[in-house]
Amino acid sequence: MNIDEERIDDVVLALLQLTLHDERCAWKGFDFAVLDRLYKKGLIGDPVNKSKSLVLTDVGLAKSKSVFSEMFVE
Repeated sequence: MNIDEERIDDVVLALLQLTLHDERCAWKGFDFAVLDRLYKKGLIGDPVNKSKSLVLTDVGLAKSKSVFSEMFVE
């Protein structure tokens, strides 16, 4: 089975909106491979730390809001 990692990344980025706090922080309860790809794309800060949350970059925050609206808002 071929998995579209780009779509998975978009869904995870959109779901980060559900746990958003302090304007740009979100809980990092997702697969580390996905979070690593989002980090390499410049959408989130480095997820490898002791914190239970991650920081979305300006670009990541904007894309997260956009993809969330696209996928989940009626």
